[in-house]
Amino acid sequence: MSRLPLPVAARLADIAPFHVMDILARAQALQASGRDIIHLEIGEPDFCTPISIVEAGIAALRAGHTHYTGALGLPALREAIAAFQAARWQAQVDPTRIVVTPGASGALLLALGLLAGPGDEVLMADPGYPCNRHFARFCEARAVSVPVDATSGFQLTLEGVERYATAATRVVLIASPSNPTGTVIAAGELARIRAWCGAHQVALVVDEIYLALTYDGAEHSAAAWDDVFVVNSFSKYFQMTGWRLGWLTAPAWALPALERLAQNLFLAAPTPAQHAALAAFQPATLAELEARKDELRARRDFLLPALRARGFDIPVSPQGAFYLYADCSHFTENSQVFANRLLEEAGIAATPGIDFGVHRASRHLRFAYTQPLPRLSEALERLDHFLQA
Repeated sequence: MSRLPLPVAARLADIAPFHVMDILARAQALQASGRDIIHLEIGEPDFCTPISIVEAGIAALRAGHTHYTGALGLPALREAIAAFQAARWQAQVDPTRIVVTPGASGALLLALGLLAGPGDEVLMADPGYPCNRHFARFCEARAVSVPVDATSGFQLTLEGVERYATAATRVVLIASPSNPTGTVIAAGELARIRAWCGAHQVALVVDEIYLALTYDGAEHSAAAWDDVFVVNSFSKYFQMTGWRLGWLTAPAWALPALERLAQNLFLAAPTPAQHAALAAFQPATLAELEARKDELRARRDFLLPALRARGFDIPVSPQGAFYLYADCSHFTENSQVFANRLLEEAGIAATPGIDFGVHRASRHLRFAYTQPLPRLSEALERLDHFLQA
């Protein structure tokens, strides 16, 4: 007997789907029909996980490491993460302040679950990663989108925080390098915002999942401060997206509550993935990852001037990540329609700006340079034909 759908929680009305997944689904359908599609839409490196990490995961499975770990993660992995942060970013962190999570999403959910609740506000940049505002809503808090543009390098500023903060502000969330713009917040500006947060009893959460993929300038980590929540991941630089593994560096006072949340939300991060990640910090693996980072930099340096030359406005050169957030208003007033046409007519999949907020979203597309240089060259040839048609 068929039944009517049951009512769902009111929060679901405010949690939008990823529009890029619609693009991906259509792209896959076109591929199934025989079309060649160049995927510049998904925020995932095209490289496979380094074989040393894969072999460590296989060895862990064969050794029977298939049971739960503690909720905070393998002690050996927490120590390895702490050593990596100290060596790379001079961030001296006690391993007990590190929580291993199911991806950066698990870390963000833990942080916001700890810090934000009904009636609270979470300040974040618009454009920005869409899950951030949805995580806030899931916690019954309100995401406050602060419009940012080229004048601030598409990053929050202290002046923007002060303008949009209210008595209900509990969290300021910053991503550096950011998705979708790839821009980095200046170290001095981040320090100013941290000082403001400390003076106003507001938590600062910094998303650094692309930090090791910074191409220009120094990599500066907020993990060096002991009063900031810092999110990181094995997905991007370490190219372990499907392994679902991240970490949260938190103030010492927060660990008991974070452990309770982790126990109840997900018990622990995937055990085989944790054992595999221990191999990510081996010198040979890091050397391989740095070579792949050089490849990503070369792709950026190829695609960025090419898109600008074709009429896309990218006023700030991205210093990191693997995205170009391009103003396409020279060609269209609706980037979502434009993205659909680009896919159907040229076989190029890109992400419309609507996925990343509302501020000038209809004017922007995100191109992910997660394809080899010959494929990027082919994409430009197709783009030329599309624009000239």
